[in-house]
Amino acid sequence: MDFALPADLVAYLVELDRFIAREIRPLEEEDDNIRFFDHRREWARTDFDHGGLPRPEWEALLRKAKDYADAAGHLRFAIPKHYGGRDGSNLWMAVIREHFASKGLGLHNDLQNEHSIVGNFPIVTMLDGYGSDEQKAMIEGSMTGKYRITFGLTEPHHGSDATHMDTRAVAARRDNVKGWLINGEKMWTTGMHVATHCALFARTSGDDGDARGITCFLVPAKSEGVKVEEYMWTFNMPTDHPRVSFTEVFVPEGAVFGEVGKGLSLAQCFVHENRIRQASSSLGAAVYCINESVKYARERKPFG
Repeated sequence: MDFALPADLVAYLVELDRFIAREIRPLEEEDDNIRFFDHRREWARTDFDHGGLPRPEWEALLRKAKDYADAAGHLRFAIPKHYGGRDGSNLWMAVIREHFASKGLGLHNDLQNEHSIVGNFPIVTMLDGYGSDEQKAMIEGSMTGKYRITFGLTEPHHGSDATHMDTRAVAARRDNVKGWLINGEKMWTTGMHVATHCALFARTSGDDGDARGITCFLVPAKSEGVKVEEYMWTFNMPTDHPRVSFTEVFVPEGAVFGEVGKGLSLAQCFVHENRIRQASSSLGAAVYCINESVKYARERKPFG
């Protein structure tokens, strides 16, 4: 079995390294931006006076790096060509993500918040595969930052087995508008502090444990009845991972994302797109740690 990487993939890694050295590293070092990556990073990134949320200047720096990468043609690498991407495969994305993480912490790639100059856009894949024409119109804005769609699947009492979720949606009518009334809670709805929408999963039919009967809704984040209950503090701050409640939240029929009762396919689309890249990044981080450990072991002078 041949495990050698394709020559064109290896060449692209070199191209990415040159771009990082030419545009991203100088941005990382200017105006003391390095404070977000050195020993000061937790305090530099975290607004402890506002629930431990990311500081706006930190998130603005990440957006600026993404804009540089987009202008250079790298950010949308994994996106279909008709959206300005390169149709990048999972193999290429896995190798790129491992390569980036093995370089250590930096503005080119940050595992804490899924930031990367080669973007990971599972929501775009969902919109492209399952969205209505109106929802597909949000794809460009999802990459440029106009739209931020969070992922509302996990619940306080239900994680890996999402088919037992407690969140419910029932058909309803409000002011002569047909739609759905949603009640429930979600955990780890990452990015809700700046979100425009939440891709919210709720049971609309069937019994707990059924794969069918779950529906996804694109719920505007500012809808009446949507409330961030708390931001979950983690081992590494800042946090943008809240517990969010949805109380009598009404959405029109146009908010249905995909087919009614078949929302689990959208959840799997997101997870399958995302997890392989996160695993590759974790492998790269392990490689970095091993390399640093070996480097230290070779320099260390024990016992005098």
